[in-house]
Amino acid sequence: MKDKRTDFVLQIKTAKPEDAQAILDLQKLAYTGEAAIYDDYSIPPLKQTLQEIQAQFDDHTFLKATINGEIVGSVRARNTSTGCQIGRLIVHPDHQNQGIGTSLMKRIEDVLLSDRYKLFTGHKSERNLYLYKKLGYREYRRRKINDMLTLVFLEK
Repeated sequence: MKDKRTDFVLQIKTAKPEDAQAILDLQKLAYTGEAAIYDDYSIPPLKQTLQEIQAQFDDHTFLKATINGEIVGSVRARNTSTGCQIGRLIVHPDHQNQGIGTSLMKRIEDVLLSDRYKLFTGHKSERNLYLYKKLGYREYRRRKINDMLTLVFLEK
């Protein structure tokens, strides 16, 4: 896939534990925008440590999207007894709306085959909800966390 603004080629590959720091840095950058939507900078993706993300490599599959060797997106998932749980889809703010998130989602579904894919996002995260619904996900539950946040659970 070509980046719409350049002639650089987007590559999606399985991430390795040595990519953990770059993915964590990108995660914190990407989730700062989410935190602003909810006016809450204490959300788990912003507080995750390098050791925690490294430990996730033991039981999650991580994908990375790169342009010229730089990680510009990532997603992680794992199969559970109730289906494939997808989490932390991130794309660098400078590379959003270029199909990278869609490509990562499609690839993780191809890599981790399941009868059911599940994920969640916040109720005010309109771009996330739009993307997931465009990809065929349907809401099946909501859970109020506090006055500012309700989690929306989706599946396909």
